[in-house]
Amino acid sequence: MVELCVLYDKVRFEEKSIYNKALEKGLVIRMMDSRKVSITTESERNEFALGDVILQRSVSHFRGLYLTACLESLDFLVINGFKVGEICGNKLLTSLCLARNNIPTPRTSFAFSAEAALRVIHSKGFPVVLKPVIGSWGRGVYPLRDKETSNMIIETREENDNPLSRIYYLQEMVKRPSRDLRCIVVGNEIVAAIYRYSPDDEWRTNVARGGKAESAPITSELEDITLRAAYAVGGGVLGVDLMEDDRRGLVVHEINNTVEFRGASSVSSRDIPGAIIDYSVDFAKK
Repeated sequence: MVELCVLYDKVRFEEKSIYNKALEKGLVIRMMDSRKVSITTESERNEFALGDVILQRSVSHFRGLYLTACLESLDFLVINGFKVGEICGNKLLTSLCLARNNIPTPRTSFAFSAEAALRVIHSKGFPVVLKPVIGSWGRGVYPLRDKETSNMIIETREENDNPLSRIYYLQEMVKRPSRDLRCIVVGNEIVAAIYRYSPDDEWRTNVARGGKAESAPITSELEDITLRAAYAVGGGVLGVDLMEDDRRGLVVHEINNTVEFRGASSVSSRDIPGAIIDYSVDFAKK
């Protein structure tokens, strides 16, 4: 029997759902707090009771990423693997990967100094969206609508001690409805698709910020672009986020490596944690 392990640093709805679904299916599953794991250059796989396949669910991007690297060095199977986590956890790398694979995506510029960032902003014209290279839940995402605001926010970023704050990810503000799309991809299938609507007085659509979820139809166009985007970053269990550009149609703007699916579960008839468990078992058997 395949044994599963969920690595976490915060137990959320998703981790509880996966754990309970595995028990319901009669599988052996354990929960492991990633903050309590330590590995040395002399460690061996048999020192760790982590089962046959590990679901990496750490909220912390860097903790999850580098722990995954350590576990893969011991030949553990991890979903999702290091390469997938590295690309999806970094918006710059995600955009480059999507563009390289001809996946429609918002027009995006990268700058590596305040001066270069301001030149890009002024040459593109307002509004422009400034995003952190690494981050989630819409934190640190700013719509830049005028010169004064842009100068203030760039100055604040320059004063931040985090070196990633000085890497500027600047994206067009896509003309779209007050919603975006999230598709939960498990292996070769979209198991759920939802619209995420912006709450009142907010342009971001994150459910974590009060956005409303609604089931979305999985059209052939949506399926094609979503699965191509998932394959481009390496596949696995992913959340592919898209926008409906009023001129170009669907564009992919983000791919989530440790996808949250509470909002999708609330409006979808599909068994999302069950699909993740089945995929994990099949993954271990390959």
